[in-house]
Amino acid sequence: MSMLHEGKLGVEMAHRAALRSIERVVGETAPLQDPLVASRGIRKMLERGSVLVLTGAGVSTDSGIPDYRGPRGSLRRHRPMTYQEFLHEPAARHRYWARSFVGWRHMDQAVPNPIHHHLAHWETSGKISGIVTQNVDGLHVAAGSHTVIALHGDMEHIRCLDCGAMEERRSLDLRLHRANPGYLERIDLDPSLVNPDGDVSQDQAHVDEFMMVGCAACGSEALKPNVVYFGENVPPERKALIRELEARSSALLVIGSSLAVMSGYKLLLDARAAGKGVGLINGGPTRGDAKADFRWRTNIVQALQSLDAPSGRIGHRPP
Repeated sequence: MSMLHEGKLGVEMAHRAALRSIERVVGETAPLQDPLVASRGIRKMLERGSVLVLTGAGVSTDSGIPDYRGPRGSLRRHRPMTYQEFLHEPAARHRYWARSFVGWRHMDQAVPNPIHHHLAHWETSGKISGIVTQNVDGLHVAAGSHTVIALHGDMEHIRCLDCGAMEERRSLDLRLHRANPGYLERIDLDPSLVNPDGDVSQDQAHVDEFMMVGCAACGSEALKPNVVYFGENVPPERKALIRELEARSSALLVIGSSLAVMSGYKLLLDARAAGKGVGLINGGPTRGDAKADFRWRTNIVQALQSLDAPSGRIGHRPP
């Protein structure tokens, strides 16, 4: 087998693995837990302090950013592009940028919601040691959280796949505006169709009309958002930062994530292996339900408000 054939086979295998991750269905794996048992257990974790929080798309839906797997999640209408497609299919990459040019500004206008502000307050008060977020929207930092590790990167920077140069997304957007005068005005954007990765579905005619610009350093059009795509590995230096945060944390609290993706689910496995407590707050089932000490199936905003209420009110809906 030639090296070229082996390389193509490896790319195809990685692409198929990414598709399996995208298509993973998270169902019920454990019986529902009494809300009072779950909420009181999670409260005690927070009272001990230094809890590591892992957040998913469910914490940003109230900011107008859809999730992937919720009842109205984007996976019901849209399959994210895999890293292998982005890397090896220029037409697919062009399609992404045409769609992202329209959809990105919707994400850029999003503001933190009460969940983000609750978590920032918890860090200040010592309840949590920091946040590892699977989201790429930057809203935890915007809300005032300091120790935030963006597991899958962020939408604020662009990297050239050929020369490695980095550029701010706003800088690229200005250049795209100049190359595509009047393009945005010709698009009738439905904000509800913007996907969590910042793009929005468009017809092929608009995609074909879009003019991509090149890297500001080398001219290459092989530009990629500084985010981890399905089928792409989390950078090793980011993994090292997460390990350091895990080591100084007393427990793990997962909020707003189904844990369908292995990079997030691994934090739960790490906590279990270290003998640390695990709590879950989510609106639906998660991949980690059977391994968690406390699993609170509830509205996230109401849950965090309840956890901030006096202890006698725990588990009750605040007025």
